[in-house]
Amino acid sequence: MSRKSYFAPGKPIRGGVPICFPWFGNRDGEPSHGFARIMEWEMVKTSAAPDGAVTVLFALPKTPGSSPWNSLRTEFAVTVSDTLTMELTATNEACDGSLEIENCLHTYFQVGDISAVSIDGLQGAHYLDNAAGGNGQLKTQAETTLRIPKETNSLYLDTISAVEIHDTSFKRTIRVEKSGSNSTVVWNPWTTQKLPDDFDPAEHQHMVCVESGNVKQNKILLGAGRTTALKVVLSTAPLK
Repeated sequence: MSRKSYFAPGKPIRGGVPICFPWFGNRDGEPSHGFARIMEWEMVKTSAAPDGAVTVLFALPKTPGSSPWNSLRTEFAVTVSDTLTMELTATNEACDGSLEIENCLHTYFQVGDISAVSIDGLQGAHYLDNAAGGNGQLKTQAETTLRIPKETNSLYLDTISAVEIHDTSFKRTIRVEKSGSNSTVVWNPWTTQKLPDDFDPAEHQHMVCVESGNVKQNKILLGAGRTTALKVVLSTAPLK
């Protein structure tokens, strides 16, 4: 969580797991990464399991007016146990017609020192390099292990594999498992990306985003009466 994050209506929180929905990135005249991350969600119910796990279910309110997005019923379930499980579901309740949507759980992770971090699980994957100088070029990750020595904004396409973040400083491995997701985004703005005021450039040393979703070529065409579900399970273990 950025120490400069806004906690104000209509502003995204710079940390945690912002929900990018129903689009990803910029759109003329619309909020960046969609409206879901700047709206106040409604808590629907809570439940506790015998093993101590707690689940909270939220629903996204309908947008004002006659927006086509109002045909979507969107819910977000969070289960806290020895793992953190998040599931974003969207159902197209329209009688006819499909909606093109993108979704992404924009997960921020705190790390001890970005120079001591390595990321596994993406070898051989094709990705769009959106960092400085990349300009969206399509590349292939040849390395077994990804390290982040500079501004990184890589959109990995057609990848369903789990990703592990190895943090030498904190002596832990963070595992990101997912289903219903064909895209993975790895992001660290370094000091070269133009950033909004709610992110201190020095904070790049202690964060990395590994995001799960369906973006760009992996966007979803959700037909009438159909449901899509994006599920992410986060766990940690001591670094071996």
